[in-house]
Amino acid sequence: MARYDYLIVGGGMTADAAARGIRERDTRGSIAIIGAERDPPYNRPPLTKGLWKGDALDSIWRKTDEVHVDLQLGRRVAALDAERKQVTDDQGTTYDYRTLLLATGGEPRTLPGAPDGIIYFRTLADYRRSRDLADRGRRFVVIGGGFIGSEIAAALRLQNCDVTMVLRDKGIGARIFPADLSTSLVEYYRTKGVTVHLGESVSKIARAADRRFVVDTGGAGRLEADAVIAGLGIAPATELAEQAGLPLDDGIVVDEELRAGRDGIYAAGDVARFHNPALGKRIRVEHEDNANTMGKIAGLNMAGAGLRYEHLPFFYSDLFDRGYEAVGDVDAGLETVADWKEPFKEGVVYYLERGRVRGVLLWNTWNQVDAARALIAEPGPFRPNQLKGRLPA
Repeated sequence: MARYDYLIVGGGMTADAAARGIRERDTRGSIAIIGAERDPPYNRPPLTKGLWKGDALDSIWRKTDEVHVDLQLGRRVAALDAERKQVTDDQGTTYDYRTLLLATGGEPRTLPGAPDGIIYFRTLADYRRSRDLADRGRRFVVIGGGFIGSEIAAALRLQNCDVTMVLRDKGIGARIFPADLSTSLVEYYRTKGVTVHLGESVSKIARAADRRFVVDTGGAGRLEADAVIAGLGIAPATELAEQAGLPLDDGIVVDEELRAGRDGIYAAGDVARFHNPALGKRIRVEHEDNANTMGKIAGLNMAGAGLRYEHLPFFYSDLFDRGYEAVGDVDAGLETVADWKEPFKEGVVYYLERGRVRGVLLWNTWNQVDAARALIAEPGPFRPNQLKGRLPA
């Protein structure tokens, strides 16, 4: 039986940030992190960004051991007993805790009936495997044109790999970008040498006799590849929360202090659904800024700080030599107002709902996230012409 003052389930960025938050208030309490990966906590964004552009692998490590944490790696928590304040891992070890943080993140969505060997890109192990194949000049099929799909396709082309994208949507990033920007991004990828098939569903994936993959689609026919990478999003990992009877709604529902409905249990990061005052609704965010900020607040609160989490996270992406930062509700289904300095190359897109700005996309426009947050907090209403030239501030 192991006993800890603070127990964190999940070994990602949120876990590291929480441990550091705890240490700001409690320098002596015992902390353990139980993580399914064998690697200690690391920064995840470089897996599809900087590591493909020459950044050193050593640059990703979070150095969690600096804050005197017991790292239990390569272990999954299989059971949570909220009454006894105990968890048990898949190796049969039981841990007592005084305060628990569920930072379990999510599991990649997979392709039904697909063979083994597909890379559902999310972890450092996925990067290592993909990089090894890329360095050997392999041919790739990338399924999905969202956040992960668009980034990994660009990263692979930077290594001069043969890359084909298969998208169910009508454009890259179609669920967050306005239709004309999404369409222009497809053409941009094609100029970079990426083959893009739009409006296509994968009907079957099989392994050929030479162990290569054969991807069957509708209009695109049969695509052959040495590797298939799928970026299909994640499902929040709520199994332990279900066991403990915690409130669920597309994630673990937390209050303003990130408490998860039971005494001594908190949740943070990708798995947590929280109320954001600026948007006036509950949201769940799967990006770095939220992991770091929410994780730290969770750790501080585990140690008694009693802080409210009211942060509106942002996220960012690199797509060849274009990039963006986005904050708020960036949803292509909302009304959009584009203010281009140079169409589809530099500008700002505003997302409106009933006259209020709910989200801002800063396309090759930098250092404006705080100004965008302030605009989202304004009650409005705004007319489209009032937003022209509003940012950069």
